[in-house]
Amino acid sequence: MTTQYLLDTNTESCAIKGDSLPVRKRLKSVPGALVVLSVFTQAELLYALARKPHATRLRHEVEAFLQEFRILPWNSEAAHAYGELRAAQERKGQPLSHEDLMIAAHALSLKLILVASDRAFSFVDGLKTEDWTVS
Repeated sequence: MTTQYLLDTNTESCAIKGDSLPVRKRLKSVPGALVVLSVFTQAELLYALARKPHATRLRHEVEAFLQEFRILPWNSEAAHAYGELRAAQERKGQPLSHEDLMIAAHALSLKLILVASDRAFSFVDGLKTEDWTVS
């Protein structure tokens, strides 16, 4: 089975803004079919656009980025992973934001590597992560 990567919102933002050379280089080196997005990261990007309705250039960049990759829908397996993950994180005293919980659960349910620079994900048992912002 080929390794697939799920991009976290912060990684997507780095790629869209072009402010991280390592992220851009890595995206070019990994076949596009192996990089996927969660519907929750799509939602976060669309929320950011809704907060800046006059940012026309940013809107075009985000829309182009979203069209470049397959966006994975939320499903029952992801919902089960979310419930277990949220309870586990609360028991450990290491809660994540709801958005991060959804994205981590999505990655866990599909056995994907989450590409994220947010250290909070390192506290999620069983979640494989990579930080593409460092070379």
